[in-house]
Amino acid sequence: MLRIGVLGAGHLGKIHIKCIQQISDFQLVGFFDPDEENSKKVSIDFGIKSFGSISELINAVDVVDIVTPTISHFSCASESLKKSKHVFIEKPIVTTPAEAEVLIDLAREANVKVQVGHVERFNPAFIAAQSSIKNPMFIESHRLAQFNPRGTDVPVVLDLMVHDIDIILSVVRSPIRKISASGVAIVSDTPDITNARIEFDNGCVANLTASRISLKNMRKARFFQKDAYITVDFLEKKSEIVRLKEIDSEPDDPMAMVLDLGKGKGMKQIIFEKPDIQPSNAIMAELQSFYQAISTNQTPPVTIEDGYNVLLLAHQILEKVNKSLSNIQ
Repeated sequence: MLRIGVLGAGHLGKIHIKCIQQISDFQLVGFFDPDEENSKKVSIDFGIKSFGSISELINAVDVVDIVTPTISHFSCASESLKKSKHVFIEKPIVTTPAEAEVLIDLAREANVKVQVGHVERFNPAFIAAQSSIKNPMFIESHRLAQFNPRGTDVPVVLDLMVHDIDIILSVVRSPIRKISASGVAIVSDTPDITNARIEFDNGCVANLTASRISLKNMRKARFFQKDAYITVDFLEKKSEIVRLKEIDSEPDDPMAMVLDLGKGKGMKQIIFEKPDIQPSNAIMAELQSFYQAISTNQTPPVTIEDGYNVLLLAHQILEKVNKSLSNIQ
């Protein structure tokens, strides 16, 4: 059993605490939160110890779960790694790529595991469709959220779009050739809506839109590849696969949809599939996967390098957005 402690007991931190309490392989030693009033309430509600400082908690555990605001990720993670603790760190991994590079070096020196909380990798709708996503050539994602002051301390690219950046980088194994982006700051000091176009060397193009000022919530991604179209609804936890299958003759099913390609090119049948989706708690699943990585000495499913690559691309998108805004001004 691994002793684990949580840094940060805000909205997401409480969810982590609740999940960890249900994972028998972890012993939840306690948590730290700088808000004394909140700490007292969380300690009573969950029946766990509230530590007096970050250092005190780090010294008492084997694993540190960092669920603090992004601006403090680096200080919490670097102190944990310097004390050779395994680290689970919420997305985005840190504030800047330079900070992430430092953490990568510290993790290697400490020879410990680090996993980044890109939770959509564990969304059951994505897991169900993942094996069907093979060499996509066009990807379109929309992550739209109703306004919530929580999260506006960072641009929408770092708050919301990072989820889809991670998904895209996990399925497109090719260097990036070109990035285009634009955005607008409407209700906060940083862009609240952003669109980015990412072109890869293998010809794949990804078009991403993220907004935190929408009238309704949406988290959808569509993957287009040869003879198949896959849609994943991360919010509703649904996925669908539309395939084209070559056939020699008309199928017996009168309801079958068939495309006659003409001029001796044959026919293709359109097949609709809805993968079997197993309900699951994605946050609990990612925390369990981190335990498995530590206990079996395996690579975590979302590595510190993955977190760095997502952050690097996010900042490249932000640079393009800022450049487009400066041109307008």
